Amino acid sequence: MAVRDLHVAYGGTRVLHGVSLDFTPGSFTALLGSSGCGKTTLLRSLSGFVPVQSGSIIVGGKDVASLPPEKRGMAMVFQSYALWPHMTVLQNIGYGLKLRGATKAQIAAKVAAMLEFLGLAGYENRKVTALSGGQRQRVALGRALAIDPGILLLDEPLSNLDAKIRMTMRHEIRAIQQRLGLTAVHVTHDREEAMTMADRLVIMQAGRIAQVGTPEEVYDRPATAFVANFMGAENVLPLRVERSEQGARLSAGEATASLANAVSSALPSGDAVAYFRDDVARLDASDATSVDDLIVPGLIAARAYPGGVYRYRVEAAGRQITVDDADRHELGTKVGLRIPLQRLHIFPASEAGSIAA
Repeated sequence: MAVRDLHVAYGGTRVLHGVSLDFTPGSFTALLGSSGCGKTTLLRSLSGFVPVQSGSIIVGGKDVASLPPEKRGMAMVFQSYALWPHMTVLQNIGYGLKLRGATKAQIAAKVAAMLEFLGLAGYENRKVTALSGGQRQRVALGRALAIDPGILLLDEPLSNLDAKIRMTMRHEIRAIQQRLGLTAVHVTHDREEAMTMADRLVIMQAGRIAQVGTPEEVYDRPATAFVANFMGAENVLPLRVERSEQGARLSAGEATASLANAVSSALPSGDAVAYFRDDVARLDASDATSVDDLIVPGLIAARAYPGGVYRYRVEAAGRQITVDDADRHELGTKVGLRIPLQRLHIFPASEAGSIAA
């Protein structure tokens, strides 16, 4: 499956701006981004529930953008489950088969096999209103799988479940997808969910694709400031980068550090912004020195204990920085904010404003 130069608008408001993507057969892709980025619109365009303004949706070498949902060879699992409350489990799972003209015997046999597959054998005659949230989600998944789709679309299907069941269902859906060899496209706002389920992430921003890659690539090597921030590098430190033949000199207020040419070649020159995660930095003596770290003088402004480590808010270089550290420090203590240079994601200062988009 692939999309080519896809444009979608609601009324006069453009939502998708020329999106192009390839979905490898048998892959599990997560569409990830903040609210309003266009990820759900893209999924619903694939399914046929949202019309496209222009562009192509290619399935099996054929453009299906103008076809109705039932003609696309796809099945969708909705956030709300979208089950018929007056129907039994059997009737809900067999609904798509009934629409396709299957006999009662064929539906019963397929549903029985699907319930066995999903661990719900014996639930055929129960009303879905008598089921738990996890069981309802399995029924919704069974209804989608019963029609033997080649492509499975998942619209935040786990957001209504409690944390423990959500963790279990993540692994179950991924295992089912791999066992059946389906091509899956999953929309979620949950970064951890996307990274644990998908083998490829598509980060969307304002109706465009910001980055595509494996979870490791997107997390460790974000392509833009927006991606770095969205993937958890929420601490922001203004820097000055001065390039020379020997490498680069980084300065954040009074703090400085040097990088060799081999490491600094990709850095921007001039005003820049570094993004890093809470668990990257450590608190040290304020007069410490290091060749591998940038050590910024700071003052502890707040402390909390979420469990396992202390979480500090440190005032440093005119910013509020969040740091997780194993040691207990008193409020008002002067510290050195020790940040490994290789864990900084550095971008031109002009990109800093893009993270809100």
